[in-house]
Amino acid sequence: MPEQSDDSLIRATLAGDDGAFAQIVTRYKRRVFSLALRFTQDRDELDDICQEVFIKAYDNLKKFRREAPFEHWITKIATRVCYDALRSQRHGNNQVTGERTLEVQDHAADARNNAREARELLAWALAQLKPDERLVITLMELEEKSVKETVDLTGWSESNVKVRAHRARQALKRILEVDHGR
Repeated sequence: MPEQSDDSLIRATLAGDDGAFAQIVTRYKRRVFSLALRFTQDRDELDDICQEVFIKAYDNLKKFRREAPFEHWITKIATRVCYDALRSQRHGNNQVTGERTLEVQDHAADARNNAREARELLAWALAQLKPDERLVITLMELEEKSVKETVDLTGWSESNVKVRAHRARQALKRILEVDHGR
């Protein structure tokens, strides 16, 4: 049996077939999960983000205009949910403890030779960024999105994306330079 198109699954979901939406979830859960994983390593938060993405997609399915592929639309929802999670996380944990800073500094020298430690250092450094800085770095550098794709996903203007990306890279550089004691 040939795989149903996104459009046919959307029409079936809107007609009341919840099984069709379950197929959409199955089709896109890996994409949503991998995007959310770039924003958090906490398993509970990761599950919450993914669940919220699909709830928002289901609740707003009538608003999907089919002007772009469904994958683009759900990625945009996932990006916004991740950004909201970052903002609320930032408000709840505004300061990094000195103990964690020292721990990261102790490991910084070895991080260049150890991929796992380098990923931890990067995750720590990204966590120090403002939510909009972390979002733009994640999309453009880790997800390798173009400026146009980032504009489409965030709703920011092209010049705003470029300015935010520049500032975010500078902030990340400062964080890493301070961490390395330069």
